Amino acid sequence: MATKLSLSLFLCPILILINSTLFCDAAASYNVVMRFGAKPNGQSDSTEAFLQAWAAACASTESALIYVPKGRYLLQPLIFLGPCKSPHIMFRIDGTLVAPTDYRVLGGVENWINFKRVSSVTILGGSLDAKGPALWACKAKPNNSCPTGATTLTITYSNNIKIVGLLSLNSQMFHITINHCENVEIKGVRILAKENSPNTDGIHLQFSKNIAIFNSSVKTGDDCVSIGPGTQNLWIQRMACGPGHGISIGSLAKELEEEGVRNITVKEVVFTETQNGVRIKSWARPSLGFVKEVKFFNIVMRNVRNPIIIDQNYCPHSIDCPNQVSGTKISDIVYRNIKGTSTKPIAMKFDCSSKYPCTGIILEDVNLTSYDDTKVTQSFCAHAHGKSLGLVLPSSCLLK
Repeated sequence: MATKLSLSLFLCPILILINSTLFCDAAASYNVVMRFGAKPNGQSDSTEAFLQAWAAACASTESALIYVPKGRYLLQPLIFLGPCKSPHIMFRIDGTLVAPTDYRVLGGVENWINFKRVSSVTILGGSLDAKGPALWACKAKPNNSCPTGATTLTITYSNNIKIVGLLSLNSQMFHITINHCENVEIKGVRILAKENSPNTDGIHLQFSKNIAIFNSSVKTGDDCVSIGPGTQNLWIQRMACGPGHGISIGSLAKELEEEGVRNITVKEVVFTETQNGVRIKSWARPSLGFVKEVKFFNIVMRNVRNPIIIDQNYCPHSIDCPNQVSGTKISDIVYRNIKGTSTKPIAMKFDCSSKYPCTGIILEDVNLTSYDDTKVTQSFCAHAHGKSLGLVLPSSCLLK
């Protein structure tokens, strides 16, 4: 331990402890208010001040701190672009970043806050308020012509990223997206949006590897975590999900040439009144993609509609369904120590591809009962092969 600490002090002269985590205190410090004139009143546009602070930190040859004091800061869509000369940049936020009141300002762009081609960046604390309800209300109207909406925080083509203690409120679309990244840690993040907010996934991952999500909470209108193509080496531990659609791998088979998903671990997660618990979903169409080496451990379901589900005939709202056969190969999926209550009779559903059946499914110590004491739970299997160990309730229907 002493050797590790000595090495840390050599690489970083000042270490600070926040939420049981050591961070490097920067040699170069940039206060967005004091040095660049950002206005913490929530009404004056502070976009240029933030971009100037980023430019200064990025150009520094020392570790750098961008500090956002308490207050509310109005920001237009912006990109913090790398690569940077600084070996490490900490973006420490004690205030709240707020989107423009007119939802169309963000609605017509893909991202609100985007870190692109950066390395060794830590985003610490603070709140992001994207003011999504106005766009959600627009989308709820019949025959609307609303914009699609923006993701609140996007990290693209980057590596060695930490997001710690962040609060994301009312995103127009996805809250946090990790795309084409490597070595990302998300810790102590809270995500909040209304249960009926459309497409407000909490954390979306794709084409990225070596990702860890710890001690986080997601209450939203869509997936708690959505895991897209090309995701590898993902670890999720100690999360609370609900309301929302649960943790989903997919949807997959959108494209024929699609990267696979592998080595995913989800453990110590509590789902409360979510639409799904742990789900794998793919469209019923040809694909070269796959899902393999997935582990769901120590999961609690509290009145969940579909606690365990593999759906290879995914087609929400039954609109424009491809009505073909899923080419996504699903194998080596483990469900261990999963307990709780289901609000539907079928608590375990394995609806797999007839061309590429699911293989290597393991059910071990699963106890899913009905939320209604007068009813019993059931399982459903189609083209699903595997085995059960220990107590499994409802009884397994897997083929050997």
